[in-house]
This record gives sequence, C-alpha cells and structure tokens, in this order.
Amino acid sequence: MAHIAVERNRRRQMNEHLKVLRSLTPCFYIKRGDQASIIGGVIEFIKELQQVLQSLEGKKRRKSISPSSPGPSPRPLQLISSPMPESFKELGACCNSPVADVEAKISGSNVLLKTISRRIPGQVVRIIGILEKLSFEILHLNISSMEETVLYSFVIKIGLECQVSVEELTVEVQQSFCSEAACDPC
Repeated sequence: MAHIAVERNRRRQMNEHLKVLRSLTPCFYIKRGDQASIIGGVIEFIKELQQVLQSLEGKKRRKSISPSSPGPSPRPLQLISSPMPESFKELGACCNSPVADVEAKISGSNVLLKTISRRIPGQVVRIIGILEKLSFEILHLNISSMEETVLYSFVIKIGLECQVSVEELTVEVQQSFCSEAACDPC
C-alpha cells in the first residue's frame, strides 16, 4: 500500500510541475497538452532564451570594448560548426551592429534567419517585405520578446528565382534596421 501512495504522490507532483512549466511557456511553443509536447516546447523556449542572453551579453561586451565605434561589424561568410556530423554542417553568415544582430544559416532548401534588436515598430513588416522582394517564402515566424528586446526567428524557403547569397541576405536585413537608426550598413 505504501508503494501505491508514493507513486500517486510522485504523479501528482509531476503533473503540478508540468502545469507550472506550461504556464511559464508561451502557448505557441506547446502544440499539444501531453507531457512530451510540454517538455519539448519548454526546451525550445529555453534555447531561444539562451540565444537572446548570449546576444545581449555579446552586445554588452562590444559596448564595453569599443563604445565609440557605431558602425556594424560584419562577419564574413563562414561554415558554422554544430554538434552534428561533418556532413550536416550549415553554411551561414552574420551581420552585427549596435542596432541589431542578424544571422542566417542554410539548412537544406531552407534558411534559418534570426534577428535580435530593440523593439522597432513595423520592423517585422520591413523584414517580411525584404524576404518577399528577394524571392523567399516564409514558412515559419517566431517572435520572442523580453522587455525592450525582440528576437525574430524565420524559417524561409529559398525560391527558384532567388539569386542572393546568405551574406547578402544578412546585409539586406541589417540595412532594414539601419534605415530606422541611421547607421552604416554592413
């Protein structure tokens, strides 16, 4: 009998913890109400928050190192290593400035595009306009925000008419931020 009571208490605690996790996670991360979906959604949300934190820490370091250089600092087109096997490395590029960080990675026939910046009214509409102008099809858009910082994560399909490199894409998107803040493009 004691074993049954212990197991019932364990299940009750698990369900309570899952309810708390679900309440702390934005609803679009959790597709269904089962335990695996809740945990998977929480994992994705934490990964996004870690990216935001890393980007903010990088901006803080850049500001403390060179507060007088307002121009963006592009990183050249490069292979971005990942914990996946060698055959699954992704081709990507970054374009960073004090206004926004822009990163794009090719993954198969799709591009993963992420931007992090302060909130700028209408910015997501400008980015969507650029993507459509460059013949990309938006498959998924995720917006995460914390105080005055916003992270836009796009999954976009490379269109047949698309003639833009990943580096050119990051520069185009970066320029959409800079048009509002009057900074030099990458």
